[in-house]
Amino acid sequence: MALTVTVLGSAGTYAQADNPCTGYLVRTESTTVWLDCGPGTLGALQQHVGLGEIDAIVVSHQHPDHWLELPVVRNAWRYGLRRTGLPVLATAGVLDLAATVLDADLAPTFASTVIADGSIARIGDLSFRFSRTDHPVETMACRTTDGERTLVYSADTGPAWSFAALDPAGEGFDLALCEASLPADEAGSVQHLTGQQAGAMARAAGVRRLAVTHLMAGTESDRELEASAADAFDGPVEVAAPGTTFTV
Repeated sequence: MALTVTVLGSAGTYAQADNPCTGYLVRTESTTVWLDCGPGTLGALQQHVGLGEIDAIVVSHQHPDHWLELPVVRNAWRYGLRRTGLPVLATAGVLDLAATVLDADLAPTFASTVIADGSIARIGDLSFRFSRTDHPVETMACRTTDGERTLVYSADTGPAWSFAALDPAGEGFDLALCEASLPADEAGSVQHLTGQQAGAMARAAGVRRLAVTHLMAGTESDRELEASAADAFDGPVEVAAPGTTFTV
């Protein structure tokens, strides 16, 4: 099985009627990682794998559209599966908030690891490297590779960060999941990206294929967003629609 990423949800800020908040299932033949677990992604995940098949959860930051399934997963593992030791890699803010919501220790159900700028981790046959983005709270973009193919995920970011921070050797990336939250006329208003900015960032970093995500309801249509990103990117561009599986 190749390195794949399945979109569990790609809605930004709040879930849409047909699209949960942010979450992705990153898989190889032997490893299954849940990357960001926004509201609605727990149900979507179980359409693809069982909860007991998850090898680890990675959470980019503490904004609720990226992590709020975490306390529910803890309860599912503790009281449903009656299992312990699920690796959870997240920022300190995420882990603190999850413990506060539960009013309980995350251990022994979760085996928690704090990630920060420059952190490196190994989960099964996947290697992860993290970089702090341009966002109001501590937010970690990540580079994921199985040794042959490489995926990069921007998490939430403004234009003051670049994919290049995760590619010191200048090798580029096979697939980028890049946020594109803002319509063109709101560029620079908050620490997020427009479709065109996402395309420009991907092109500058040698990305070979781009999927735009963190979609905001009531802004551009999928076709308009793809066209906006394609204005600045010379490779294939797709919207990260829920249920889509990309082969990296």
